Amino acid sequence: MADPNNSNSNPNPNHYVTFGPDTNCTLAVCPVSFSVYQYRPSLPANSIFIALFGLALIIHVAQGMIWRTWVFTFAMFWGCVAELIGYGGRIMLWKNPFSFTGFLTQITVGGALSTETSGDSQPAIDTSIAGLSFQVFTLCVFIALALEYAWRYTRAKDARIDKSQLPRNFKIFVTFLSLAIILILVRCIYRIDELSEGYTGPLIRNEGLFIALEGVMVLAAAFCLNIAQPGPVFGWPSNTGHGSADISAPRAPKNEQNA
Repeated sequence: MADPNNSNSNPNPNHYVTFGPDTNCTLAVCPVSFSVYQYRPSLPANSIFIALFGLALIIHVAQGMIWRTWVFTFAMFWGCVAELIGYGGRIMLWKNPFSFTGFLTQITVGGALSTETSGDSQPAIDTSIAGLSFQVFTLCVFIALALEYAWRYTRAKDARIDKSQLPRNFKIFVTFLSLAIILILVRCIYRIDELSEGYTGPLIRNEGLFIALEGVMVLAAAFCLNIAQPGPVFGWPSNTGHGSADISAPRAPKNEQNA
């Protein structure tokens, strides 16, 4: 098998290039085991992901227009579009597992970088791992800060006389936002492990794990963020207070403040 980490490597015994911008393999002349993934991506699975990410995208856009959460909607819009493009690339790989265009369509900046390195994709792999590692780091920092705030809030609440509860919509928001963060964290850790051995490791050739730990994790996170839309919790970006929830940190009673 041609080494996917060198697109200009000599090819299989029949003198076909199996990977890279000069690939000339097709299923008619090369076995699928010679392709970078060593399998044909599932057409039903990738079609379902495209349909469901498209649905999540439509819901996010509709919610953004209703609640005017433009920044959040902008991020979710492009996130869903990126997923749609990526799964479109996998369908291209189903048609031809040797399609370098399909391969580059599926992956992100790292894939683009590999076209600038004369076929040596190690810089692309390193870039991808660095980006994923940074995501894991920032998610862990965010989780630590959120837990610290929750702990301080609970302590302050226990110390006051008025022990009013948080609004139900805010609890739902926090629950599904937390679930989305955990799902993305699991996905990032999996992708780091997957890419740790480049394009020749066993994990990158396991479609079942990819579907479960990449596709399902990100899709579930996208729908969790439909539920954790900040608009219903924090209200319109105006002074109307429509749908907003009072989640300010609890204060000590007046007699304690004057003490």
